[in-house]
Amino acid sequence: MSRHAVITVRVPAKVNVQLGVGGLRPDGFHDLANVFFAVALGDLVTARQGAGVKLTCEGPGSDQVPLDDSNLAARAAYALAAHHGIEANVALHIEKAIPVAGGMAGGSADGAAALVACDALWELGTPTEVLHELAAELGSDVPFALLGGVALGRDRGETLSPLPVPGTFQWIFAVADGGLSTPAVFRECDRLRAEAGTGHTSEQVTTPDADPALLAALAAGDPKALAAALTNDLQPAAVSLRPSLAETLRVGTAAGALAALVSGSGPTTAFLAQDAESAESVARALRESGTCRAAHVTYGPVPGAAVLAD
Repeated sequence: MSRHAVITVRVPAKVNVQLGVGGLRPDGFHDLANVFFAVALGDLVTARQGAGVKLTCEGPGSDQVPLDDSNLAARAAYALAAHHGIEANVALHIEKAIPVAGGMAGGSADGAAALVACDALWELGTPTEVLHELAAELGSDVPFALLGGVALGRDRGETLSPLPVPGTFQWIFAVADGGLSTPAVFRECDRLRAEAGTGHTSEQVTTPDADPALLAALAAGDPKALAAALTNDLQPAAVSLRPSLAETLRVGTAAGALAALVSGSGPTTAFLAQDAESAESVARALRESGTCRAAHVTYGPVPGAAVLAD
């Protein structure tokens, strides 16, 4: 029995400051050059002793979160228990702040948080590298939620190289009504490329790499330089499936954002601001425009999933 009756883990959302999408691989995934950036907008996952794995959830969009064994938090608990040859007995409560199905890896974040929470609750002392291996088996974005900060993800995005980033960047995230399916956005990306004659197979699309200008902007802590280098190869597909996103992007840019892009596979849109005051102004304009359900001001980079102190 753990000395701690309750363990709470805070875990960050992510924005992809570069999402380069390569061709379709034989395994059905795409090669990626994926620069993850962790932001302070995050979920809380609380673990208590229980019989079997039970899930509860509250917060915006919680009615869309599955509470069965398909949830990544539940799968994380089972995976960790199986690795150690123990029974998975835990009650997990998820407090949502990360938009659900919003392109900010909220489900993956909860999976990472559950790994950390269960490891602490069950007093397993699992080595970090083993947690990362388990995370990679759960999903492409789960390892970064453990790591946090800023990192380049290769292959499916799960092979991570941390990037040193000094200072803090100011962000605004506009939450759209409803979600977008990540697989559907990738399929639309392939369709648009085929339609344009650029193809979608690994032979027709060059494997992407990190943009040197973007890496230099991050290393310098320069928001204007970063704004000029932000890219997301999935953005045309997300806007194709959800045309209203174009107006949200326009409103945020017109309100003074240095740059705007769809976050991951969408439909959440991300705006980079010069400073905190400008970020509040952009968020206010987005809320007043009626083009989004909510606009959150936050900052980053921040650490990955971590147990909150008692």
